[in-house]
Amino acid sequence: MTAPEPDAPAAPPAAAPRIFVVAGEPSGDRLGGALMGGLRDLDPLTQFRGIGGPQMTAHGLESRFPMAELSLMGIWEVLPKYRALKRRIAETAQAVLDWKPDALVTIDSPDFGLRVARLVRTADPSIRTIHYVAPSVWAWRPGRAAKMARSIDHVLAILPFEPPLMRAAGMTCDFVGHPVVAEPRATPPAAARFRARHGIAPDAPLVLCLPGSRRGEIARLGPRFGRTLALLRDRVPGMRVALPTVPGVAAQIADMAQGWPTVPVLVEDAAEKLSAFAAADIALAASGTVSLELAANRVPMVIGYDMAPVSRALIGWMLRTDTVTLVNLVSETRAVPEYLGARCRPGPMADALAKLFQDDAARAAQIAAMDLTMDRLGRGGEPPGLRAARSVLGAIRAPL
Repeated sequence: MTAPEPDAPAAPPAAAPRIFVVAGEPSGDRLGGALMGGLRDLDPLTQFRGIGGPQMTAHGLESRFPMAELSLMGIWEVLPKYRALKRRIAETAQAVLDWKPDALVTIDSPDFGLRVARLVRTADPSIRTIHYVAPSVWAWRPGRAAKMARSIDHVLAILPFEPPLMRAAGMTCDFVGHPVVAEPRATPPAAARFRARHGIAPDAPLVLCLPGSRRGEIARLGPRFGRTLALLRDRVPGMRVALPTVPGVAAQIADMAQGWPTVPVLVEDAAEKLSAFAAADIALAASGTVSLELAANRVPMVIGYDMAPVSRALIGWMLRTDTVTLVNLVSETRAVPEYLGARCRPGPMADALAKLFQDDAARAAQIAAMDLTMDRLGRGGEPPGLRAARSVLGAIRAPL
């Protein structure tokens, strides 16, 4: 009688994923928090280190230094702190190398994150480098993708047409859905309460005014938007205006709006902002991701944007598309009218807004484009944070 074969040794348990995450702005912190939540859902033992804000610290991250140090916009804000930022880049890269995680995930903020990734890649190519939010190479500077590929292995894209562009540059890439599809919406009763709270009749025309969230944008666009609404008021009897803002620029917004003929309802509270979006009939907005927030709430819009003359000339020269509005791009329509650069003038914008009040077909075309956009961005599917987490784990497990 032959002796039984000994049992095969059990496979060692898979080590818990170790992820170093870096976010530099509140929007990146929100993405990072959702990603960390998704990773913990898939593997509760996942370990994190890195830099982030309150959304990421809520998932257990101890930020190496305050994320606010990285929340800078524009060359004039960056220059005085350049040496400090350069030191933080080197410190962060060394922290990654010392811990030797499975992956470094940099979230948006490419001026900081990609520099960290470059140092890590040069010193230890075995650490996966992943970037969350692809650069807008479809709009301008297509060479950025090839440059990024020198430091990044894998990209988490939030727009559905981006993966082929990233793959062509030499990186792997997954579309993981846009965070706007997972953001909360106010209910119709909340919208009705917003109107009642601010003395806006249920049938009064309500316009959202969104001149941006940065001081330079507000200073440039606010006066033009104010004159646009003054022209519109003469054509839309009983019109009211709501002006959402954020704490850092609330005083600037209030000062700007004091002389407007239609005194706006200033909205600073986050829950109030959701209710204002749900209550609005149409919107006049700066170009940016706010167009997707409006689309999620099915608010027809007109987009206006301008910048300093030199920047306007440079961007105009480099721009590779005939529209910058994400609803137009994702839906492959041109349903949302936009007035950019020299075309950002009160008269034409007032005409376009008036048309949205008067032309049912124009409103219907926008709403159809918005619904298509939300579907293409992942509405109704798995939450973007969980999709991003699956993509990160897949990238870690893929052969180098």
